[in-house]
Amino acid sequence: MKNILVIGSTGQIGSELTMELRHRYGNDHVVAGYITGAEPKGELLESGPSAIADVMNGEMIAEVVKKHNIDTIYNLAALLSVVAESKPRLAWKIGIDGLWNILDVAKENNCAVFTPSSIGSFGLNTPHMNTPQDTVQRPRTIYGVSKVTTELLSNYYFHKYGVDTRSVRFPGIISYVTPPGGGTTDYAVDIYYYAVRGEKFICPIKEGTLMDMMYMPDALNAAITLMEANPDRLVHHNGFNVAAMSFAPETIYAAIKKQKPDFQMEYDVDPLKQSIAESWPDKMDDSCARQEWDWAPKYDLDSMTTDMLDKLSKKLL
Repeated sequence: MKNILVIGSTGQIGSELTMELRHRYGNDHVVAGYITGAEPKGELLESGPSAIADVMNGEMIAEVVKKHNIDTIYNLAALLSVVAESKPRLAWKIGIDGLWNILDVAKENNCAVFTPSSIGSFGLNTPHMNTPQDTVQRPRTIYGVSKVTTELLSNYYFHKYGVDTRSVRFPGIISYVTPPGGGTTDYAVDIYYYAVRGEKFICPIKEGTLMDMMYMPDALNAAITLMEANPDRLVHHNGFNVAAMSFAPETIYAAIKKQKPDFQMEYDVDPLKQSIAESWPDKMDDSCARQEWDWAPKYDLDSMTTDMLDKLSKKLL
C-alpha cells in the first residue's frame, strides 16, 4: 500500500482507521473520503488530505483515485444493523450498488479493495458456537443480506477480473473515540459511558446472549494486517472470521463492576436488537485467519475494560 483512500472516513471505524493508516504510512499517503454533511473535523481534517467520495457516484470515486494515485481503497460505507432495518433500500444502495461502483473503479485503476463483512452475514441456521469459516449463510436482516452479497460480489471481481479484494467478518467493535451509531452490539460501548458517568445502565440485550466482540485497536490491526498479507498465503480472500472475545451482558457488567463496584445495570430488552442478536454467532472460529495471515488479537475483556474505563474517564470527566 502506497496511497490509500478511506471511504467513510468520518464513521465509527473510518475515523480511527484513517488516523492509524496515516501513522503507519504517512499523513500525505492517506486520503480521508467523506460525503457532504459528514465532513472530517479536527485532527482528521488537519493531518492529511481529504476528498468528497460518495460511493453512489462512480465517476467521483474514479477522479479521487486518479488525482491521488490511489492503489488501495478501504470501503467502509454502510448503514449499521438496526438503522439498516428501518431503511432497507438505502442500506442496499450504499452497501451493494456503492460497492459495485468501487469495484469497477478498482478494476480500471488496479486498486486493492477492503470492504468489511460482519457476523451479521450469518443466520439462525448457522452453527452458533465455533462458527466455521465456510458454512451456511442465510441472514434474515437486510444488513446481513447485504453483507453476504458484499462477500460474494468481492469474490466475483477477484476471480473474474483479478481485483485484489479482501475482507473480514467483524464482530461487535468497542471504542472510546467515536460514539456508536445504530448497531446491535452498541450496548457494549454504551455500558462503559454509563459506568464512567456513575449512572445505571439499562441493557437492551437479554441476559445470557453471547456475541463476539473486539476492541477497536484489534479491529484496525485486523484490517491493515490482512491488506498487507502475502497473497500467496491466502486460500480465502473475503469474509475471514476474526474473533477476540465472546461475552453476554452479565459478563461485561461483571468485568466493569470489578473496577466500579457501585455500578448498576438492569434489563429492558429491545425486541428488534434481541432478534438480530439471536441470529448471530455466539463465537466464531477464526483459525483460517490465524493460519493464512497470522491474525492474533491483543485484548481480552479485562484488558479492554481497564483501557476503556481509563480513556473514557479522561474524556468525560
